Amino acid sequence: MFINYRQKQWPDWLVIAKFVYNNKVQTSTKVSLFKTNIGQNLHMKFKIRKKRKFEKVEEFTIRMKKVHEEAKVVLRKSQEKMRKYADRKKSKVEEYQVGDWVLSSIKDLK
Repeated sequence: MFINYRQKQWPDWLVIAKFVYNNKVQTSTKVSLFKTNIGQNLHMKFKIRKKRKFEKVEEFTIRMKKVHEEAKVVLRKSQEKMRKYADRKKSKVEEYQVGDWVLSSIKDLK
């Protein structure tokens, strides 16, 4: 969806595609990659501000730690959910003891 019919423009669109992907809320973490990495979503709107108040480094660090912890919790829940569904489809594996007789195929042996 980022190319013309001659497929010569796609390198020009990669930067925009990357921006959109990184700014999109991820299903697994419920936040965007920008929010996880830098603490805020980026916007393509440009507003010139004369005065801007920046948060202190300590406040930013605490806020970012909170975002990372929340993302970890959500990812753990997501992993647990995936494990539950994967384990449900897993079949039981037979365990063999030394001395058991088994049939094996040699078709893949060279």
